[in-house]
This record gives sequence, C-alpha cells and structure tokens, in this order.
Amino acid sequence: MSTPVRPQRADARTNRARILDAAEEVFGRGGASASTEDVARLAGVGIATVFRHFPTKAELLDAVLGRRFGRLCERAAELADSEDPAEALFGLFAELVTDAPGKIALAEALEEVSGGATGTAERTSAELRDAVGVLLRRAQAAGAVRGDIELPEFYALLVGMSRAGMVASLEPAVRARALGVVFDGLAAPGYRRRWNSM
Repeated sequence: MSTPVRPQRADARTNRARILDAAEEVFGRGGASASTEDVARLAGVGIATVFRHFPTKAELLDAVLGRRFGRLCERAAELADSEDPAEALFGLFAELVTDAPGKIALAEALEEVSGGATGTAERTSAELRDAVGVLLRRAQAAGAVRGDIELPEFYALLVGMSRAGMVASLEPAVRARALGVVFDGLAAPGYRRRWNSM
C-alpha cells in the first residue's frame, strides 16, 4: 500500500517559488556556470533548502525551464479563443521571440548539465508546440495564413528568429521590422495587416 503524498506546507511552497524565481534570474543571466549558492542567496534561503527541493542542478533547471514553458502555454491558451486568430498567432510569435534570450540561456544550461531537456521541460515544450499549432490552424481557417504552411516550417521560422534575436541582440525596431518580413511571408495572398504594431 503506497503512502499518501502529503501536501507541502505553505512556507515550503513559498520557498520553492522563491527558489524558482531566483534560479530563473541567475541561470538566465549566467547559464550553467552560475551556482546554486547564488540562487540560494538571491532567494534568501540556505543552500540546504535549495537542495531539499531540487537535489541536483539539472532538476532545478528542468523545473525553471518547465515553468517558463508553462507560462507560455497559458498565454497561448488565452489567445486560442481570440476574435482575431491572425493577431493572436503573430502576437504570440512576437512574444516568443522577445522572450527567447532568457529561455534559450536556460535551455542551454540544462543541456550542459544534463544532456538535454528532461521531465517537465520536455513535456511543457511539447505542449507549447501543440498550442502554437492550434493558433496556426485557426489563423489558416480564417484565411490569414497561407494554407501550405505546416507547423514544422512555422516552428523553424520561430526558432530561427528567436536565435537571431539572441545572437545579434536586435534592437526592438530592427526586431519589429524583421518580424514584419516573416509575417508578410506567412500571410495568405490578399491578407494585409500592420505588423509594426506588434
């Protein structure tokens, strides 16, 4: 007979959230070379508390990245019922590109310490991809996006723009113009929109 899992006490839940917040900032800035001691310091807890919640750096990074993907999944779900499917899709695309530097830094740190996304991060990353696919299909059904675009090539453009934004440290105006070029290429013939408003 299995022992029931007891819910975490309120202070333990608070500590966990503070550790995740601190780890997102520390590893997003310093990558895999950042230390759990820095995380503990920023979170205002002892290092033993960090290890009690996350026994390894890989588990901590997986939880942080998974939570970040989870927030993006929630955002995509919010947009799924939008009255303007094209604005929802392209708006999320722009948000994901803007969010990319910190997310990529966390993913690379996880790759370095564990060999790749595992557990929570892998699952929520797949969920985000599926959520983007829902928005893509809605925009196509509305006649806003070319029907010959499928999720793999759409995601390739998304990843490419995200990487470019991180490597080149694009100024916001340059990023907006580049996004406009991508969106114009994705738009169905005859569909027009002011991409620079995103």
